Amino acid sequence: MAITTQAVDQLRDQIRGDLIGPDDDRYEDARRVHNFMIDRKPAMVARCADTADVLAAVRFGRDAGIPIALRGGGHSVPGFGTVDDGIVIDLGPMRWVHVDPERRTAWVGGGATWGDIDHATHPFGLATPGGVISTTGVSGLTLGGGIGHLSRRFGLSCDNLISADVVTADGRLVTASEREHDDLYWALRGGSGNFGVVTAMEFRLHPVDTVLAGPVLFDLDRTADVIRLSDELITGAPEELGAFFAFQIGPPADFVPAELQGVTMCGVVACWSGSVEEGEKVLEPLRRFGPPLIDAVHVAPYPAVQCAFDGLVPRGLQHYWKASFLDEVTDGVIAAHVEHGPKVPAVSSTMHQYPINGAVQRLGKTETAFWHRDARYSPVIAGMWPDPADNEANIAWVRDYYAALAPHSREGAYVNFLDADDSSRLRAVYGDNWDRLVEVKRAWDPDNVFHVNQNIVPGG
Repeated sequence: MAITTQAVDQLRDQIRGDLIGPDDDRYEDARRVHNFMIDRKPAMVARCADTADVLAAVRFGRDAGIPIALRGGGHSVPGFGTVDDGIVIDLGPMRWVHVDPERRTAWVGGGATWGDIDHATHPFGLATPGGVISTTGVSGLTLGGGIGHLSRRFGLSCDNLISADVVTADGRLVTASEREHDDLYWALRGGSGNFGVVTAMEFRLHPVDTVLAGPVLFDLDRTADVIRLSDELITGAPEELGAFFAFQIGPPADFVPAELQGVTMCGVVACWSGSVEEGEKVLEPLRRFGPPLIDAVHVAPYPAVQCAFDGLVPRGLQHYWKASFLDEVTDGVIAAHVEHGPKVPAVSSTMHQYPINGAVQRLGKTETAFWHRDARYSPVIAGMWPDPADNEANIAWVRDYYAALAPHSREGAYVNFLDADDSSRLRAVYGDNWDRLVEVKRAWDPDNVFHVNQNIVPGG
């Protein structure tokens, strides 16, 4: 359907935020998302100042019959935060956070990043589980599940979601929680952006102040041993420990000696959120093993740990990711890591193997839309590099690595780690929750207005 000038002018009059079109000097920046491999050209970008703007933008896109893309932090690897010839509803200006330290809760705007939450909650000695990059959007990460440093202790981000304000496909504003619209509340916790525009989220907070955290990196010759050590460590450790195995090219950072910058290493990134004294004891086997090439474990404010990797993933890189779930670290899993991990092709690229035991498994598989709670690990092969001329080689590394892990993995994967060519895996992502998700989609978005995502089609 053609978009009339009159309709656009009416939308511009209805919103307080900016409505940016192709003739605007800001358009080139506004149309882009974090992944510069994505090169889509929307008809307009509505930078929403508040919920009223979102309501107007959803109604406009629905009535005009054009695609609607939803953007929080803009970190969606498949580029779902933008769309050709449609409207981008950009919640970026809605970055407010309101903390209630007595109730240990926080209301968070739909455009907030994890850095915004950490900044607001830390003065009260509080936090809620986020990811590992502070510039990631809160809403996108949470709606897909939310795996990060605090997951073993406090669960997924979505497990700490108390309620959410949602603009629906028919242009209404509702609040979803255990007490009202509980079907929508259930689906939002893992079902991604299929069900509406989340303009605000209420989170449960936990006492977290300083942590004992940092990477411990080893020579690649020790890869198999380090993988086994990390598996043993996370199996028996208290839930205060978050720790994932990774490959990393030494970045040009202060904690990396000059002779190790540019050198590929393997290791464990740890984050202990209990007492420092106990953490020193728990991490001692890791820090004495090897010995390590780099031991950067130190006491730090939790927000500093959350943003420690931000410099490796600036806006503008090329991104291509693959992921799976593992039930155990077998010899086959180790062999795949040993073969492909050392070939990591760029300093920003990596493989992280996140543990999802502990508190994540205290909820049942059907209590939220996040199905694979009984898996042991959620590995992601994250290809991130600066030059589009290197796309073919870098994508090949990701695909080859994933293919080597696949025979030892579950069919499903964490939805936030899927790329655009993974839509055929979506049923496996949600397992036995699939049919219920389709029912909720049919109830709240029967016309599939919100389809620019890992899409749950109303017809199943």
